[in-house]
Amino acid sequence: MSATTMAHDDAQKTLLDTYAALLDSVTQMHQLADNDQWADLIEQRTHYVLLVDKLRELDAAVTLEPSAQQQKAELLEAILEQDVEIRRQLIARRDELGRLINVSQRQRSLHRAYAPQQGRGAAFSDDDDQAPRSS
Repeated sequence: MSATTMAHDDAQKTLLDTYAALLDSVTQMHQLADNDQWADLIEQRTHYVLLVDKLRELDAAVTLEPSAQQQKAELLEAILEQDVEIRRQLIARRDELGRLINVSQRQRSLHRAYAPQQGRGAAFSDDDDQAPRSS
């Protein structure tokens, strides 16, 4: 086997190993989303983005043989399936947070609207306590 062939085989293996690492990363992200571990998911996303950047470079430099192309396609399909599920969960979380923000804003508006009246009501009861009483 020539040095060129060995280098090409190594490059293909590196590319496929990186796709496998990306699948591992996205699978872990999916598990974190399933467990509502949103902060950990964001941290894991950094690793995911670095792998995607590395793959972009490798994909541009490596030409895959048909069997390696098939492996890459299978890995990509699994990655995309996980990604779709993570996105679905993120959208559900975004919607949940939006509802919580709306409830909080309504409570704050109600408090602003009624708090001045409650203060006046307390002042009236204080005045009633100090008023002269008739016997």
